[in-house]
Amino acid sequence: MGFDNVLKFMVEADPQAFVDWLLPNSGDNSWELLNTELKLEPIRADTVFFLQGRGRILHLEFQTEPQSKPAMPLRMLDYWVRLHRQYGCGIEQVVIYLKRTQSPLAFEDCFQFERTVHSFRVIRLWEVEASSFLHQPFLLPLAVLAKSSEPEGLLANVARRVDIIEDRAERNNVAACLQLLAGINFEKSLINLYLREEVMRESVVYQSIVAESMQKGEQQGLERGLQLGLQQGLQQGLQQGLQQGEQLGEATLILRQLTRRFGILPQVVAQQIRQLDTVQLENLGEALLDFDSMADVEKWLGDMERG
Repeated sequence: MGFDNVLKFMVEADPQAFVDWLLPNSGDNSWELLNTELKLEPIRADTVFFLQGRGRILHLEFQTEPQSKPAMPLRMLDYWVRLHRQYGCGIEQVVIYLKRTQSPLAFEDCFQFERTVHSFRVIRLWEVEASSFLHQPFLLPLAVLAKSSEPEGLLANVARRVDIIEDRAERNNVAACLQLLAGINFEKSLINLYLREEVMRESVVYQSIVAESMQKGEQQGLERGLQLGLQQGLQQGLQQGLQQGEQLGEATLILRQLTRRFGILPQVVAQQIRQLDTVQLENLGEALLDFDSMADVEKWLGDMERG
């Protein structure tokens, strides 16, 4: 299981947000989610919905890796033919790549073989400005995969925006989607600085993943899979991944305390702290009670390096 459930949940929770992002000038606010299991030999699209105002279908495919069997251009042609045969209308197809890659496969937006030519849109999230996703709750999780000169600062900004969502159920669901997608670009320890694990566990999307995994006998792999952001599948187990050990737990606690006192830490400082051993972390935990500024933190780390 990949990110399909998470992204499908996000789109179905607020289809209008995705319509406004992908078709900004359509003026369409009337849509209907369609069955994603297409006829003939069953294949399942990620998300398909009908834009009633335009009489067209919007078909989205989310990909973490560009490699696919069959190749993505052929898959998109196959989807188009099945959708057109089933619904008999125009189809807007968009492939959205989540994970940064230099593979030329992520730049292919057309199937061509002899006289058959079929085109579709391709969006590489790391090329899209993060600001595009900051104004709709269920687009916020995509922001941490978007273009940014300060990725950690962006993660902190998005986490703050999630925290102020008034509706608790919506806030929990968006936070869960954010935690899972952030795993593509960020380490678990950093994600935990800004997002609480218990919030994710209260969400509908997390509970639906748990239920499906239980049905498939994947409970043993669930814990590690979520920690890895579902990149390697829930079957590999979140429990094993979350047990980072005493050293990582101590470093995470200290990073959280310093962040709350002095704001977002410089990346070089955060990396130095993560590299300290358990004894050094314990000493830092005692020393930080006397720190008045970030300069004190940097001086302590400098003294530690010099021995």
